[in-house]
Amino acid sequence: MFFDPLYVVLGFLVGIIVGLTGVGGGSLMTPLLIFVFHVKPALAVGTDLLFAAITKATGMVKHQRHGNIDWRITGLLGLGSIPASLLTLWWLHVSQIDSARVNVYMMKALGFMLFLTAIAIFLTQVLRTRYVKPDPNAEMQQHHSRPRTMATVIIGAALGFLVTFSSVGAGAVGMVALYALYNRSPAVRLVGSDIAHAVPLTLIAGLGHAGLGSVNFQLLGVLLIGSLPGIWIGSHLSNKAPERVLKLLLAIILTISGYKLIA
Repeated sequence: MFFDPLYVVLGFLVGIIVGLTGVGGGSLMTPLLIFVFHVKPALAVGTDLLFAAITKATGMVKHQRHGNIDWRITGLLGLGSIPASLLTLWWLHVSQIDSARVNVYMMKALGFMLFLTAIAIFLTQVLRTRYVKPDPNAEMQQHHSRPRTMATVIIGAALGFLVTFSSVGAGAVGMVALYALYNRSPAVRLVGSDIAHAVPLTLIAGLGHAGLGSVNFQLLGVLLIGSLPGIWIGSHLSNKAPERVLKLLLAIILTISGYKLIA
């Protein structure tokens, strides 16, 4: 893979969208690599997972500095997602990840996850408008609720499989689940916890894909050259941009992409 300025532009545009909206990295990058640049699905998924791990790590550091990460929630999600990711990687190894059959499954799973992410973006906006005012006492009760604890681990396991197989879902889909389970916690803490969970998940899944030969490190480097300044610019413009309009457009794009992948 030679150096192509178009990949830098792609990384830059995706980085700006992620900086502006907080979502859209994997859900935009993977289908663009498949549709526009004709990268094989397995290679697109694996490369995007490491791309997500590196870009989300900067967000995790930022949230940690402001104390916006609930490490208990992050740990419970990881308790389910990391074993599920490892099992998925083992299954991909046994199934020969670059086979035509696995690539077809990945296309279908990616299309389904894009639909689910688009729905999650809409639901996130609804849940934000109906958000319950944070209450420290009620928050502690929610945290020590055994059903919520088990549900968080199960959701983590589902995300571990879906993210490892399609590279999509750690952001918007995970946020909807956290909003529903922990509506007494401050929204910014849930966002930080979700990002903190996504970093080790995408890193482990991405390294696993690298071990299976489905990561193009040269492509990854070129994408990062564009995305890192794009995220910085997008995050600084986020207070001036109409977030609801941007997320609505993003959801429409994901719906169209999901339909094309499934059809």
